Amino acid sequence: MTLLLNRSDLESLLDPAGCLDALRRGFAAERGEVTPRRVVTPLSGQGSATALIPGLIQGVPAYTVKVNAKFPRSRPALRGVVCLHDLDTGELLGLLDSATVTAWRTGLAAALGTHVLARRDAGTVAVIGAGAQADLVLTGLSSLRPVSGLTVCDLDAGRAAEFAGRHGRRLGVEPVVERDPREAAHGAGIVVVATWARRPLLHGGDVAAGAHVTSLGADEPGKTELGADLLEHARVVVDDVALAVEMGVLAGAGLDVKHSAGTLRDVLRGQVPGRVKDGEITVYAPVGLPWQDLALAWAAYQAAREAGAGVSFDFLG
Repeated sequence: MTLLLNRSDLESLLDPAGCLDALRRGFAAERGEVTPRRVVTPLSGQGSATALIPGLIQGVPAYTVKVNAKFPRSRPALRGVVCLHDLDTGELLGLLDSATVTAWRTGLAAALGTHVLARRDAGTVAVIGAGAQADLVLTGLSSLRPVSGLTVCDLDAGRAAEFAGRHGRRLGVEPVVERDPREAAHGAGIVVVATWARRPLLHGGDVAAGAHVTSLGADEPGKTELGADLLEHARVVVDDVALAVEMGVLAGAGLDVKHSAGTLRDVLRGQVPGRVKDGEITVYAPVGLPWQDLALAWAAYQAAREAGAGVSFDFLG
C-alpha cells in the first residue's frame, strides 16, 4: 500500500525542530556512492520539468525520486510529487506533495547554512522575496538564533506587508517593508534572497562588511540573484560543488568552481572553515540536494504512520 500525503497532511506532521535535526544528520553523514542528479528540461518557454534522483541518506531504509513542474506565472508555481520507495524492495511507500517538501527542506537547510556562516552576533535579517521558502528560512533561523530586526522586500507589496506583519508579531520586532532590494539589504547582518530573478538584484556595494547572504533562487541555469562583484569578493559555500557547476551558480556570474570555499557538509564536518573573519562577506548558494527530500519525506512518512494520517492507496489493486 502507498500512503498519499497532501499539503495539509505534511504541514500538520512536520516539525521545524525535528526537520532541522534530520537535515543536520544528513549533512553530517558519510557520502554515499551514488552521485545525485538534477535534470531540468525547459517547457514551451513558460516553465520547466525537474527531476531529482536519487535521494539517499546513510541509515535510512528508503530513497526518493522527485518530479516537479516549475511554472513561475502559475499559482502555485511549483507542483509535483516526491516518490518514497523502500530501499530493499522498491515498494512505493508514499507519494508526497513536492511543493511542501521542497519549501520545508530548502528553507530549513538554508536556515542551518545561514546560522553556521553568519556572524554569531548577527540578528538583523533582510528578506528579499517573501515566498514559502523565505518563510521557512526565517522560521528555522529564529529557532537557531535571536532575530532582533526584520526588513522585507517583494515585488508584491501586499505579500511583503503580510509576511512582515506575521513574522514581526511572532518575533516581537517592528518590521520594515522596502520596495528596493538594495535598500532592504543595506546594513542587515543577514540577507536571505529567494526569488525567480534572472539578473542580479544585489551587488558588492549593497551588502555591509561582515554580512552573510543566502541566495536560494539560482537553482537552475539562467537564474541569478547576486552580481559577480559580490560573489568574487565573498567567501562562497555551496551544497554540492558538481551540481553548483552544472546549474551555473558560479558560472552565471562569470566565476569558476575554484571560487567556492567548499560545501556546507564540509563546514559542518569541520573539514573546511565557514566564516574565517568577522569582516568578510559570506554567501551560501545552495541548489538543493535529493537527499534533503528524503530527510523530510521519511520524517513525514514515519509521523503519518504513527498518527494514522494520509490516505492509503493500492496501485497494484
